[in-house]
Amino acid sequence: MSLIDDKVELPTTVPSRPGFRVGPVSLVRRTTMVAITAGLLLAAFLLLCINIGRGDFAISVPTVAEILFGGGTKVERFIVMDLRLPRALTALLTGLALGISGAITQSILRNPLASPDLLGITAGASAAAVALIVLAGGGSFVGLLAVLGIPIAALIGGIATAVIIYALAWRGGVQGYRVVLIGIGFNAMLIAAIQWMLISADINDVARAQVWLNGSLNGSDWAQVWPVAIGVAVVGTIALISSFTLGALRLGDDNARSLGVRLQAGQATLLLAAVALASIATAAVGPIGFVALCAPQLALRLLRTPGPPILASGLVGAVLVVGSDVIARTILPVELPVGIVTSALGGPFLLYLLVRNNRKVSV
Repeated sequence: MSLIDDKVELPTTVPSRPGFRVGPVSLVRRTTMVAITAGLLLAAFLLLCINIGRGDFAISVPTVAEILFGGGTKVERFIVMDLRLPRALTALLTGLALGISGAITQSILRNPLASPDLLGITAGASAAAVALIVLAGGGSFVGLLAVLGIPIAALIGGIATAVIIYALAWRGGVQGYRVVLIGIGFNAMLIAAIQWMLISADINDVARAQVWLNGSLNGSDWAQVWPVAIGVAVVGTIALISSFTLGALRLGDDNARSLGVRLQAGQATLLLAAVALASIATAAVGPIGFVALCAPQLALRLLRTPGPPILASGLVGAVLVVGSDVIARTILPVELPVGIVTSALGGPFLLYLLVRNNRKVSV
């Protein structure tokens, strides 16, 4: 019998997850991931209804849901749609933006401690906003910011800080630890500048700036919701479309290049999206600490993915901010800015990450 006639049975490879095709796009079916993401979406909506329903005029969760879909009496619709929904939606959108921003920065820099509030981006946005509040009319540049308003000033400050950090960290490429170290240094400098401005300013301006610096949702209205919603929708969509590029970047620079990813262009686009989202959130309500740090890590542990998932991280961020707003408004004896609650919850989680990373290095 010739060797040509012999039939050799080659081993077949069975995919670990079933796949399916939609036109030219091939996808993998991840039932558990979809179920957990849907659960996070449901939890965010439930907390939104709870947040809207709590107050001097209490409304049950089913009634709130009915009003949101067009039902309820005229008085109930006024209370929900005009008075309470703008604040709740601002909290939801802010958490969504911070969660997505943190997932992108942690994935690109491959460091669980890399988040906009630790890298100085949030501090840059805060410094620009505080400069506008306490120095309005003190010069031509500040006068221009006074015309543009606090949200635009914070957005410009966040983006300018990110550009400077990126330029200083550039050495033929961007290394995660180099960006983190430079960002921490810039964060300390900007916080010192903010404190100097608060010490030098008028007491009334200081009080106004201090409320904003604690991340307050008080006074949110529809005029504040729409810019945040449009910004999160546009930039968040860009981030979701770039999720495949982000997955390749998690594998390292050499592997990403071998997969056909334009490394520097992909990193710059995603980092710009992360900075824009963090600046938009800060511009809307002020700096809300630790959400961008904690949300991606919690989502990663829930879905058990190789890196922080973008959509789930955003939903976890929304749950954290809306839940913290419920605690700040109705559970604590005195109503507090939501940023104080998120910092109290996120501080211990930061210590956990530091201890965990230290153990990994020791091993």
